[in-house]
Amino acid sequence: MQADYAVELGAQDEVLELPWAAHDQGLQYYDLKRHPELLAEVREAQANPELGEFLAAMNSPASILETAKCDVWSSTEMNPEEDIFAAAVKFGSYVDLILSEQSRRFSLIDHEDLTRNLTGLLKRAPDIPASAEFLIRRCYYNYDNDRMQDGFYITAYVFGYGDDENRARKQWAVGLKLLENAMLQLSKHA
Repeated sequence: MQADYAVELGAQDEVLELPWAAHDQGLQYYDLKRHPELLAEVREAQANPELGEFLAAMNSPASILETAKCDVWSSTEMNPEEDIFAAAVKFGSYVDLILSEQSRRFSLIDHEDLTRNLTGLLKRAPDIPASAEFLIRRCYYNYDNDRMQDGFYITAYVFGYGDDENRARKQWAVGLKLLENAMLQLSKHA
């Protein structure tokens, strides 16, 4: 499995604000760590059971992480670095992850260590047509007392590749399960 990570903290890079809401689209942040029953409200998880399993695992007591946002899609557009998969279709997802321990949310070193360790574990996984990329980005954490604190989060992208959408989706599911196992393994030693 291909795996890599990067830090994106530039002025033009994406940021996350927690909690978030896109009321015009009927979307919002659900605190699945403290309210796992709200997983039933996450449309992407209902349409993609593999993603639902991943979200449940990341928000479980066994995980040092929790989720903030996600999406799933397929595409026939490939980047040059994806040519190694010689695929016609990619099926992908992203999940925005935050560290559960509040103090660690503000440590760039903790985020870099986690993504470096995840990348290392996934590179040792079997060579399958799947990839994972982790991007460390800026997050603005809003608190009840109208206080905002500048911290970090990780966007975890997982892609599966194949000759058709069904095969690409199967490889994505395998890649997502490998990522889940790696994250839970690292959580045991955190």
